[in-house]
Amino acid sequence: MTAPLEVIDLGRQPYRPVLELQRDLCRRRMAGTLKHDLLLLVEHDPVVTLGRGTRASSLPLATPTIEAAGFTVEEVERGGDVTVHEPGQLVGYPILDLHHHRQDLHWYLRQLEAVLIEALGTLGIPAERNPGLTGVWTRGRKIASLGIHVKQWVTFHGFALNVHNDLRGFGLVVPCGIAGVTMTSVHAELGEPSGGGRVWRETGAAVIAAMGHQFDRAPVVGNLGNLGVPPDVFFGSPLHEGTPR
Repeated sequence: MTAPLEVIDLGRQPYRPVLELQRDLCRRRMAGTLKHDLLLLVEHDPVVTLGRGTRASSLPLATPTIEAAGFTVEEVERGGDVTVHEPGQLVGYPILDLHHHRQDLHWYLRQLEAVLIEALGTLGIPAERNPGLTGVWTRGRKIASLGIHVKQWVTFHGFALNVHNDLRGFGLVVPCGIAGVTMTSVHAELGEPSGGGRVWRETGAAVIAAMGHQFDRAPVVGNLGNLGVPPDVFFGSPLHEGTPR
């Protein structure tokens, strides 16, 4: 019988509480008190995150200038360079024990790319890897970013797929340290009006199905209450509705 992948919809949330939740769940998965893999899905308030590989050249603006534009700035333990999270972007944080998959970080990154390529294909968007770079592109434009951290072969952090976010936020930084990169989104590629709930829901469903397929897991709907997280900690609107723009 296929093992479950518990998918938990956090709605729209600020970045820091979700980061602390990931760290807690990772510790519990390492300790064996969480018995199966998880996928957290979230839509973040505007934030710029600085991975361990962030270079000075990736930050052309000072932190106070970025904050004045409405973004918080967070230094985190994930790999990779700087990226942007904002409303309208689907962020996924897999909490996977790679002992039950493959203990290979390169393989894991390629699997996450495969998830997004498959999901975008379901939506009718041709997607691909860019040799030598991490992430997912379509027609030469970058549509998804990846940044992971692994402790004792348990994963956290993950991927960010642009759905209908305001791509101007990426102009505050050099996204992923790639000079001249053009960012795009599901809505931009489909030519749909921004904020349409149908595409948001279809994108979420496609990502969940692709995670199950690529990692050989059966997605099931989960909730934080079953994990012992107090219900008043996370109170965002349901992710499947998306944030209206």
